[in-house]
Amino acid sequence: MRTSPKLDTSHLTANEKAELKCRVALELKDRGEYEAARDLMFPLWKGIGTRPDTKGLDADVVPRVLLCVGILTGWLGGVSGIKNADDYARDLITESITLYEALGDSRKVAEARAELAQCYWRAGANDEARVWLNTALERLTTGGNARANALLILSSVEWVDSRYKDVLKILTENAHLFEGINNETIKGTYHNQLGITLRAIGSTSKKRSEYFQRAINEYRVADEHFKRARHVIFRAHVKNNIAFVLRELRRFREAHQHLEQARRLFMRARDRVRTSQVDESRAQLFIAEGKYREAEQIARNATHSFERAGRQCLLAEALTTQGIALARLRETEHAQYIFQKAIEIAHEAGSLTSAGMAALTMIEEIDTLSPEVQSVAYTQAREWLADRQSPDTKPRLRAVRKKIGGELLRKPKDVDAREVLFNQTCDLEDEVLQYERDLIRRTLAKVNGQVTDAAKMLNVGRQRLAQRIETKHPDLLKERTPVRRRTRKR
Repeated sequence: MRTSPKLDTSHLTANEKAELKCRVALELKDRGEYEAARDLMFPLWKGIGTRPDTKGLDADVVPRVLLCVGILTGWLGGVSGIKNADDYARDLITESITLYEALGDSRKVAEARAELAQCYWRAGANDEARVWLNTALERLTTGGNARANALLILSSVEWVDSRYKDVLKILTENAHLFEGINNETIKGTYHNQLGITLRAIGSTSKKRSEYFQRAINEYRVADEHFKRARHVIFRAHVKNNIAFVLRELRRFREAHQHLEQARRLFMRARDRVRTSQVDESRAQLFIAEGKYREAEQIARNATHSFERAGRQCLLAEALTTQGIALARLRETEHAQYIFQKAIEIAHEAGSLTSAGMAALTMIEEIDTLSPEVQSVAYTQAREWLADRQSPDTKPRLRAVRKKIGGELLRKPKDVDAREVLFNQTCDLEDEVLQYERDLIRRTLAKVNGQVTDAAKMLNVGRQRLAQRIETKHPDLLKERTPVRRRTRKR
């Protein structure tokens, strides 16, 4: 039986015990000690996929337990790569929302909605996440950790959709709120989010070095807060983010060092998903160095991890990185398949920005795409990236339009983009029969329908070819000379 030596709950009532466990478990979560938080909740909660035992608890304690377990489920699932964890988390948090609404506790309803939005964000459903966050922030009008947490989740949603100016506005306009709270993890997350936003804006700015230095400064402040919070995982995030800046500055050796430090920290925390994120970052670094074979291998391994964990947005991004490496290795057919897989996965997850970036990158990296694929990919990329605020998007779209030139005008208006851009399955036997039929038809046309001559050209027996036409391709009987039935002599 697992117990927590840190808590003496023998003198408490069942309700007091449950409330104390929830409070301390969420504090452990804020330090990145997810497994310790899970163990602390035992036997009230026995782990992901199970419902907490709320029998006998007061009506106002039950939703608190459900919300706590829902939050822990989402974080634990992300660390351990459990595919259905967010589904379990959503169910628990949704139930807590229903109970809080019945109690008339609007602030707790808003807090729970923000946590629900984070579940949708992790699954790549950014539109749904944005809706829940907006409804939560309408009620979280005063300062405090709850509003700060909701704003950080919203900034993450907008960042994934490359709305960097919106993210910067959210963070700067609420700077006073984050300065006034005491939660070191939330403060560190705020500065880290500022850092990645400044880096993204600076990557295409004329004041590039200035933005990069500001980003590094924000990362250093974030690291100090995470040190005080004793949050190993978020410190690893900072290491990973610094490596991005160093890569942009072409300080490759230092970038590799920071990625190695980040990977060790994530492995120590047994966070498989984020370890794979570092691997994907290293794949991008290898591409910048021109080491495409190493990049492809590492990106491929990362995609397997994201696929097992059900992290669709991360999977689409890793597939795009893998596609770049394959294209530069001149493995164009495989590269096109991988890019189209990224487009399909991102589209199905509702992350149109990721789908648009995969489509745009595919055109940039592969010169042998058919005119139809180029045209449809460009049209969809332009549509899906219409709201993307990254300053490099429009120049890239213009360059791609120039690359495909007049072929753009040849796209039929009634084409289904999914049929062109998604990888289509096929039946091998049907495809072989179709190829065989076309080959026999063309050969018969060459020899004026003479089966004997056609059989010689195809290197098969006459009788076998005639039987094949009659049984497998009866529509070709009209293409051959009439069958003459021999009469038996007496």
